[in-house]
Amino acid sequence: MGAALRVSAGAVAGLPQRDRCLVMGILNVTPDSFSDGGSYLDVPRAIEQGLALAADGADIVDIGGESTRPGARPVPLDEELSRVLPVVRELARAGVTVGIDTMHAAVARAALDAGAALVNDVSGGLADPLMAPTVAAAGVPYVVTHWRAPSSEMNLHAVYGDVVADVVAELRLRVEELTACGVDERQIVLDPGLGFAKRPAHDWTLLAHLGELRNLGFPVLVGASRKSFIGAMLGGGDAAGVPPAARDAASAAVSALAAAGGAHCVRVHDVPASLDAVRVAAAWNAPLGRPLVVLE
Repeated sequence: MGAALRVSAGAVAGLPQRDRCLVMGILNVTPDSFSDGGSYLDVPRAIEQGLALAADGADIVDIGGESTRPGARPVPLDEELSRVLPVVRELARAGVTVGIDTMHAAVARAALDAGAALVNDVSGGLADPLMAPTVAAAGVPYVVTHWRAPSSEMNLHAVYGDVVADVVAELRLRVEELTACGVDERQIVLDPGLGFAKRPAHDWTLLAHLGELRNLGFPVLVGASRKSFIGAMLGGGDAAGVPPAARDAASAAVSALAAAGGAHCVRVHDVPASLDAVRVAAAWNAPLGRPLVVLE
């Protein structure tokens, strides 16, 4: 890849343009997601929640029909489609900017046809070789996450020499392979994959070095909300002692710090708190004359 790019907060075509970090609201239409599994499996309830996230200020509502928590089992394709498509269709019809959280090209294609504007692939295109040509043809924003293995075995792969250098190198390789398959660089958003084949120390280290990830030349999405590394920090090393919903204040703090550090988007469960957090970050940076994202 050539020299790093200099981009602005509204640099990703197809996404809302704001003078602050974007806030992506999470909508899991699954029975087994780590935080809210089963809460929105019913289609009318899921649509209601998606509209509520948008009303709370979410710039994007990200809909997922397959849990990617550690140990989660794959979902049959027809089941994932039946979970997400009615919700995508109705939210898009209501004017909500919808993302589809999937590793499967067929689900991505169907969701885009139903009105989704973004593909968020936690495997970064590694789980399905058809994903790259699918998003390339669609010309939509594509979140490329650092990923090493399926949920059932990802913790076995949480071994790094230097987690920042390794993640940066692996994401660089992913970008090279994706662009060779036709994905336009202007479509790409990078995600360090917090919690995916990572121990808590790895996650905190990556957050502390977002600048090195940004130096690859792409907008960065941070998905830290309610994750176990936050629970472990709050619980003195025991994530199980702090239930996911009790991690929202700390998650908002991460949103503020990530936004102040140049993140393009944060992916969260509690939209109002993180919306306030990223507004604080924008106000914090403004007197210093700092643009929201500067890639050196």
